[in-house]
Amino acid sequence: MRALLVDHSAPRHLRLGEAPDPVPAPDQALVRVAATSLNPGELTALADLPGGAVPGWDAAGVVVRAAADGSGPAEGAPVVTLGLAGAWAELRAVDTAHLGPVPGGADLGPISTVPVAAGSALRALHRLGPLLARRVLVTGATGGVGRYAVQLARRAGAHVVAVTSDPAGSADGLRALGAHEVVGPDLATEPVHGVVELVGGPVLVAAHALLLPGGTLVSVGRASGGESVFTGAAFEGTFLPDRVITTFFLPASGPGLGADLAWLAARVASGELDAGVAWRGSWTRADEAVAALLDGRLRGKVVLELD
Repeated sequence: MRALLVDHSAPRHLRLGEAPDPVPAPDQALVRVAATSLNPGELTALADLPGGAVPGWDAAGVVVRAAADGSGPAEGAPVVTLGLAGAWAELRAVDTAHLGPVPGGADLGPISTVPVAAGSALRALHRLGPLLARRVLVTGATGGVGRYAVQLARRAGAHVVAVTSDPAGSADGLRALGAHEVVGPDLATEPVHGVVELVGGPVLVAAHALLLPGGTLVSVGRASGGESVFTGAAFEGTFLPDRVITTFFLPASGPGLGADLAWLAARVASGELDAGVAWRGSWTRADEAVAALLDGRLRGKVVLELD
C-alpha cells in the first residue's frame, strides 16, 4: 500500500512511499482511508519516530474487512477512526472500540477531523460534569480542540468564555461558534465552574486561579510549551475548596469512545458542528500542508485526501 512514511532525510520528515499492508487483529477492522486530518502534536513528534514508520491519529474511510470477532461495522460501512499510528496510509487496521459509523453519503474530509479534536473536546467536557447554567472557560479556543469545545459547551447550555491570543481578530468567529465572551491570555473574566485547558504554561496557572469551589480544570494540551509554576497559595483550600486539576489522554478516557465518535461525526455531517477546515488537498501536498500548519499560517484543521 501507499503511505506517508517517516523519512528523516526529508525536510518535513515525510515522504510518500510503499509500506506493507496492515494485518488486523481479531478485534480490528481493516479500513480503506479516504481522508486524514493533521494535529500539531503528531507533527512535532515526527522527528522522534523511527524511519519508515507510518504516523497518523485521525482517519475516515470505508471498512473493507470487518473484524473477525464480529465486533464493529460490516464491510462497506463508512467509518471514522482513531489510533496512535497508521492513519496516513491507504489501509488502516483499527480497534473496533475506537471507530464509529458515519452517515452514508457524508463528506469524509471534515469527518476526518473528529477523532482527536472533537473527541478530546467532548470527553474533556464530560469530565467537567453537567454544564447547564455553568461558566466554562476554553483556552486555545481557535485551535482544533478549542473550536469544538466552544461549540459543544454552548450546545450543553454553558456560558462559554473563549480564550485566544488575538481576541480582537478572533472574536467574531468564536462568537459565531457559540462563545458568549472572548478574552485574551490575561483571562479578564469572572470565576468559572470548569476549564478545558489547551495551552499550558502561565495560562494554566491563571485558569486554575479562576476556578470556583468544586470546579475542575482538565489539562488536555500544552501548546505553549511553557512551564506551569504554582505558588503554595494556589492550593490553599480554606475558602476555595475542592478545585481539581486533572490530566487527560483520549484513548484511555473510558468506554464508549466509538459511540462518541459516531455521534460527533453525525453532527459534523449534518452541519450542526463546524469542523473548521482551513486547508484541504491531496496527500501528495503533505509537505505544503505541514509547513503551513507548523508555521502558524493556518487557523483551523488540515485535511489530506488520499487520491
